[in-house]
Amino acid sequence: MIRVLILSLFTLVSWPLWAAQLNVQPGSGTLANAIAGAAPGDVLSLDAGRYEGAIVIDRPLTITGTHDAVIDGMGFGTVITIDAPDVAVTGIAVTGSGLASPDLDAGIKILKKADRALIEHNRLLGNLHGVDVHGGHDAIVRGNIIEGTKNPRMNDRGNGIYVWNSPGTLVEGNTVRWGRDGIFSNTSRKGTYRNNLFRDLRFAVHYMYTNDSEVSGNVSIGNHLGYAIMFSNKVILKDNLSLSDLSHGVMLNYANNADVSGNLVRGGADRCTFIYNAHKNLIYGNRFEGCNIGIHFTAGSERNILTGNAFIGNRTQVKYVGTRDIEWSFEGRGNYWSDHPSFDLGGDGIADGPFRPNDLMDHILWSQPAAALLTGAPAVQLIRWAQSSFPATLPGGVVDSAPLMAAPTVTVLPEYTAMEADAVQRRNESDLDDFDVNDLASH
Repeated sequence: MIRVLILSLFTLVSWPLWAAQLNVQPGSGTLANAIAGAAPGDVLSLDAGRYEGAIVIDRPLTITGTHDAVIDGMGFGTVITIDAPDVAVTGIAVTGSGLASPDLDAGIKILKKADRALIEHNRLLGNLHGVDVHGGHDAIVRGNIIEGTKNPRMNDRGNGIYVWNSPGTLVEGNTVRWGRDGIFSNTSRKGTYRNNLFRDLRFAVHYMYTNDSEVSGNVSIGNHLGYAIMFSNKVILKDNLSLSDLSHGVMLNYANNADVSGNLVRGGADRCTFIYNAHKNLIYGNRFEGCNIGIHFTAGSERNILTGNAFIGNRTQVKYVGTRDIEWSFEGRGNYWSDHPSFDLGGDGIADGPFRPNDLMDHILWSQPAAALLTGAPAVQLIRWAQSSFPATLPGGVVDSAPLMAAPTVTVLPEYTAMEADAVQRRNESDLDDFDVNDLASH
């Protein structure tokens, strides 16, 4: 009995050693026939040319080739469906899925129990969803070029990579453009989404109910919103770039226990960061630069720690309306404020006096927008002078008791700066999709 068991285990482990490599010619039905005749572990190498979808891979196989080997779904359904574990699709082109949102049409779909799928170095062009990881565990989606559709309206398009209930997914080194969201992760956990480039999308990364996961090293350029972490717990959001994203760079909406560090948000038209009903988050070492509002902090967010961040050249550094003081320093280390006229006589890198980014007039202007007509009036200037001279008259709000004298730096590669300039120019020359990111706060 033991001998039979050992022999069986040896067979299961070693069958890939005897796998065959089979060449497949383009044409109608040739790839489907090759899959039907292949043994588990075989490698199907596609010659250059066009292959008609839809294709279902129902056994462990590798489908490989060059980008001149194109699997075309002909505008119907999902082009490649993976319905077996240990399948690899590498180096080919996939196009022509259907556009049926209820059916989640995609270039490549990974079904439940199709674990350990590898989707690598492919070109996925013009599909509703590029890759839909739909239940398979430990998938790898790496090094792909994904370009979605430009029609219909942005909210009605598909995502570059959609991850649903697929623990352990790794999404790495992809370039995603057009479509709706770069990565939409919904009801999942323990994923890693790193070193991807996102352009011309609604969100670069959109989290809903995704826990214990990491978003790191990504670059978002010219999207409506960079990184939306919503209804999620224990997310690491670190070392990402948000360059000239239209509305927000980072949104924490009902997000708790997150580690947000080392990110750069630059040149957003509205808010660098929006924190809405988010609790117990550690936000440190980030750089918020050149936005209308550095951080909009609202809806009772509690027990967040903000330290070591830089607020540089934002029209309003912090927007917060409240009746009590909130301390934005931790263990004697606060944040850098570009508008804080500070001194450091002790030479310890900490400013000698505390900083309050807002005063009473800010609170009045936020709650009564019509009062903006009085901004330059002598009475308003007198009130602001009095508050700066007599801090006891200041209202509740953000207080930094240990402001920094130097800002953290984040390096941006020249090619990303060039992409950012291109995105800003195109935005100024054309109309944007009809999409209001502020609607998200109520979702």
